[in-house]
Amino acid sequence: MQVTIYHSNEDHYLLDLVDQQARRERKSRSAVILSILEEHFEREKKLGEILVDLGAVSQSDVEKGLELQKNTFTEKLLGEILVEEQGVEKEVLERALAIQSRFKET
Repeated sequence: MQVTIYHSNEDHYLLDLVDQQARRERKSRSAVILSILEEHFEREKKLGEILVDLGAVSQSDVEKGLELQKNTFTEKLLGEILVEEQGVEKEVLERALAIQSRFKET
């Protein structure tokens, strides 16, 4: 993936901060920018919302899963239900859980 960022001279300090963080974390500039964007957009979201953002399920799939959790599978977690009932891949669920847990810790 290639991304072009247009910025003015006044914004240059932000790229300096990104470059500093990239050096500290031993990541590329683009990896740092993407992690900042991910944090911004996913910080307060629930698992179902993250899965919708990842394109793994639709909002109606999440609602069906929550309804099943409430009425039928009361002991199961939403992620388990979505894997079993909606065909969400386990790897995608693990990615969504990693995103969610990363922001719960901060």
